[in-house]
Parts: sequence; C-alpha cells; structure tokens
Amino acid sequence: MKFKTLASAAVGAAALVLGAAPAGQLGFATASAQADAVRPEVGKPLKDASALIKAGKYKDALGKIQEASGVAGRTAGENYMIEYMRFSAAQGAGDGDTMAHAFDALKGLGRLGAPQQLQFMYAIAGTYSRANDNAKAGTWADRYVKEGGTDPGAKAILTRSQFLSGDMTTIIKNTTDEINADVKAGRAPSMDKLNLLLAAADKKGDGNAQAFAVEQMLNFYPSPKLWAQVLDQTTRKKGFSDRFNLDVLRLRLATGNMRGVDDYMELAQLAAAAGFPEEGKVVVEKGISAGVLGQGDQGARHKRLLDLMVKKIGEAKASQAADEKAAKDAPQGDAQVNLGLAEVMRGQGAQGVQLIKDGIDKGNLKHPEDAKLYLGLAQYLAGNASAAQATWRTVKGSDGSADLAHLWILQSRKK
Repeated sequence: MKFKTLASAAVGAAALVLGAAPAGQLGFATASAQADAVRPEVGKPLKDASALIKAGKYKDALGKIQEASGVAGRTAGENYMIEYMRFSAAQGAGDGDTMAHAFDALKGLGRLGAPQQLQFMYAIAGTYSRANDNAKAGTWADRYVKEGGTDPGAKAILTRSQFLSGDMTTIIKNTTDEINADVKAGRAPSMDKLNLLLAAADKKGDGNAQAFAVEQMLNFYPSPKLWAQVLDQTTRKKGFSDRFNLDVLRLRLATGNMRGVDDYMELAQLAAAAGFPEEGKVVVEKGISAGVLGQGDQGARHKRLLDLMVKKIGEAKASQAADEKAAKDAPQGDAQVNLGLAEVMRGQGAQGVQLIKDGIDKGNLKHPEDAKLYLGLAQYLAGNASAAQATWRTVKGSDGSADLAHLWILQSRKK
C-alpha cells in the first residue's frame, strides 16, 4: 500500500528534535579550572581565539588555536586547553572532523568524565547531521547511545541517518521493537514512530511491516481519513472480489466514510437485494438524519426507497418461518448463513447466530470463509465483540474475506 500523506512526515520527528539540538556552542567554559598553568606563548593565541569565538569568527579562532598548538614543549594542561577550545571553535564552524579529532585528543588526556564525553559525542553527531554527512552522524549517534546516552535527540539523529542512507531494514526492526514495547507496556506508540515505520516499510516494499504500522495506527489513532485510505487500498488488492461490495460499504458506514448520496443509496439497495431490508432501512434513515438523503429534487425518490424497505421488511417477516424451514432442509448451509444474519438484523441475535453456526456445520458452502466473516458480523451486531473477534481471526480467504475480517476486528476495538 501507498500511504503518501501519512509517510510524508516520516522523518518529521527526527527533524524537529535535530532542530532543537545545539546549533552553535555547547556553552563550554574556558576550562581554566581544569587546566594547569598556561605559558604566555600558548595563552596569548588562546585568549585571541576565545575573543574570536565570542565574536562568531570560528575559522579565524581555529587559526589562532593552531598557532598555540605549534608551540614546542606543551604541557598536558596546555594541550587540554588547546583541544577544548579547538572543539568549541570547530563546532561553531560546523567542522565535524576537527571536533572528532579534538574529542579523541581530550579523551586521550584522561580529563573528560563520562557525562562530558557523552555531551561531546552528541555535539559531534549533531554537527555531522546538520552538514548532511549521514554516515558519520549515524556513527557518532550510535556511539553515544551505546555508551549510555539517553537524549532522544541522538536517537532522532541516528534514525535520520539510517533513513537518508537507505538502511530501512534497521529502521524497521528497531522501530517495530519500540512499538511492540510501547504496546506491551500499555502505552500508545507515538504517531511519529508509526509514520516512520510506514515510510521505511514503503521504501523497502515490506508489506508485513506496512500492515503492522497501519494496524497500530487504526488501533491507536483511528480517523475517517485513515480508514478511507485503508478501505480504498484494500479494494484495489489483486484478487479482491466484487461480491464484497456490500461489505466494503458496511465498513464505510461504520467508519464515517460514506461518500455522499450514491453510497447510501447503493448500500441500502444492495442490503435489500441480499435479503437484509432491515439493514437497508437503517441506512436510509441514517442518510436522512445526516442530511444527505431526503433533500432537494431527489428527496421524494429517497422517501420511496425507505417505503420500499418497509414493504420488504413486512414481506420477510411474513415468509420467515417458511424461509427458515427451506434453509434447514437445503443440502447446503448457505441459506442458513444468510437467513441467520438477516435475523440478527431483525433483533433476534442469539437465534440468528445459532442459525449461521448450523449452516456452517452443515457444510457444502459455496464460500466457507465468507460464512465465517458473516458469523463474526452477526456476533458483533448481537453485542458480543469478543466472540466476533475470535471468529474473524479464523477467516483465511485470499479473495478479500480475510482482509475484511481483519478490518472488522480493528473497527470493533474502537472505544
């Protein structure tokens, strides 16, 4: 499936967090308290460099720092001061390579504690990322995380790096693990995570990951717009049968996706033709209540359709006993399945569900998976959502029945 409007924001969270990362200095102090005495020949260019950093002239500052590093016989304290300021100036200049070299030198001097090291690594990752050097940004962000860093900005940098470098496999695995952890802990996964997974799955062509992302979106962030996309994509699947047109419209109604007069009229007419006039009547009444039907020059036509539903309901009631006997006497179970769903729609829930079960047990069904789909629908309409979900999970048809059963499971979970 292609969910372009959803996937377009896939790296949005990463970009936002990244934008919040320090763009200039980390606010480093002069570190004089940590340095030993500095000789004038080293201190003078470093003092000039400090003034240049404050003025935003980072490249000029790097030149002065290089001048200080050319002094012979430097002490450990002088080297510490030089590399500390070099890191600060390089960050302002957006020079990730120089920051990395300075960090390695500082770490080698043994004067950076673990929290400082993490801060420096995060700054290096951010600098590389802003320069779109995704490979190096990812390397440093990964190093930061592995060494104990917890700032979400680093995770965003790492994810952005993986996404832009095309490493969808890692993104899919890591994001899926995070989403599963959220669900297990009773938390709703963020929409940013779900969008990221959806975009990565789309780029890789991973249908399983894509389906998982959409399912979680429908579980935690259902909306008519998302349902419309899912339903449209479902009906376009290869092998999806036209005999499920009525079922698709049922889901459109249930998810707030009726597309105007034609959808209401078609659903009502298909329902009546299939033997469910009570359902057709409810659909027409909902269309009128929504201000879609019963209006304008077609209002009289809609009223005639409602009258037709009432007439058909009367006819069905009159022939109910005979229809039920004929269905039970038939060698196939299809008529019992259909009649059972009709009885549920008349308000006879337990009786209708049992009739469908009897039809399934009889066998010789034209479409056995359809029968299970409708047993689940009957159980749901009768008020037993848990039984319906259990039934729908058994539907395995490859022609659309399993897809529809799965969507009904998601729809039935709505609070």
